[in-house]
Amino acid sequence: MSMPMFIAAPTGALSERYERSPALAALEALSTPEALRELLGDEASGVSARIWATAIHEPACSFLSAPGKGFRTALVELGWRLGAGAAEGCPGELAVVLEWLHAGSLIVDDIEDGSLTRRGRPALHVSHGLPRALNTGNALYFQAQHLLARAPLPREVRTALQDELVATMVRCHHGQALDIAATVDALAQGEVTGVVRATTALKTGALTRLAALFGVRAAGADSFRVEVVSRFGQRLGEGLQMLDDLGGLVSPRRQAKALEDLVGGHPTWAWAWLAETADPFTFTRLQSHLRAVRGGADGAPLIAELRERLGDVGRARISAHCDRTLADLRRELGDTPHLAAAEAELERLRSSYV
Repeated sequence: MSMPMFIAAPTGALSERYERSPALAALEALSTPEALRELLGDEASGVSARIWATAIHEPACSFLSAPGKGFRTALVELGWRLGAGAAEGCPGELAVVLEWLHAGSLIVDDIEDGSLTRRGRPALHVSHGLPRALNTGNALYFQAQHLLARAPLPREVRTALQDELVATMVRCHHGQALDIAATVDALAQGEVTGVVRATTALKTGALTRLAALFGVRAAGADSFRVEVVSRFGQRLGEGLQMLDDLGGLVSPRRQAKALEDLVGGHPTWAWAWLAETADPFTFTRLQSHLRAVRGGADGAPLIAELRERLGDVGRARISAHCDRTLADLRRELGDTPHLAAAEAELERLRSSYV
C-alpha cells in the first residue's frame, strides 16, 4: 500500500481533537491500523489504537496542531514555481516532509535548550515528558524520510532529494552542536562572527535551502536554476535567523526568547554584530554581564543595553541582506512573474519578527 496524498488522508479521532493541517492529516494517514501494519509488521495489530495514540501519535499531533508561520511550506511552493513556472502541481508530500523535519528539530531543540514554551504553548517535553518528546522528535525525522520515499516523483528525482535530506540533517546536527557548545562567554571577540555564521548556515540556512531545493528540483529545472533557487533558500534562511535573533531583543512579546538565548550563551547575531562594532573593552564588559546572567543574575539590563546598541544596526544589516538576496535572484533568473511572490515572502518575514 503506497502512502496517500495528504489531501486525501482520512479524517479520524486524532485530528478531530486539533486544528487540521496538511502536516497533521499526513501524520494521521500513518496512524491507521493498515498503515501501522505496513510500516511495522503484523505485530503492530496486537496493540490497540488507544495505546499507539498515547505512545507516539498524540504527542506529534499535539505539536503539529500549534500554528506556525508556514514559511517552509511557502518556500517549497515558491521553489516549484521558480523551477517550473506553474502556479499549481507541486506534490503535497514535499511540504509535509519539510514541516515534519522542522517540527522534529524544534522538539529536540526545546529539550536541549530547556525551553518552556513553543508557539504559545508548553513545549512538548513540558506537556508530555522528556522521554516521549525526544522519541517523537526523532520519529518525525524518520517519518519524513518514509513519506519522501513514497512521493509521486520520478525515481531519480526522489533519490536525489533523499540524499539531500540526509546531507541536510547532518549539517543541521553539526550546527546544533555549535549552538550548544560554543557559548559566547567562552569565545574570543574575533571568533564570534565565524561561529554565528556557521551555526546559522548549518541550521536555519540548510533547512530553508532544502525547502527551496525540494520545490525546484521536483519541478525538473535545469542545474543552473536548481543552484540559484537553492542558494536563495539558504540566504533567506540566514535572514530568517537574523530576524529571529533581533526580534528577541526589540520585541517586548519575544523577550523570553532573548533571555533564553542569554542563559544558554547561544551565539546569536546580536553578539556577532556586537563583536564587529564594539571596542574590546565594551565587548569584554558585556561578556562579563552575560556570565552573570548565566549564573542567575537578572537579564533585563543586558537585554536593554544590547537593544540600545544593536537595534538599528541589526535592522540595517537585515535589510541589506534581504535586499541583496532578492537582487541576486532577480539578476540570475531575470524579472519573472514569480519574483513578486519571493519579494512578498521576504516582506512577510520582516514584519512577523520585528
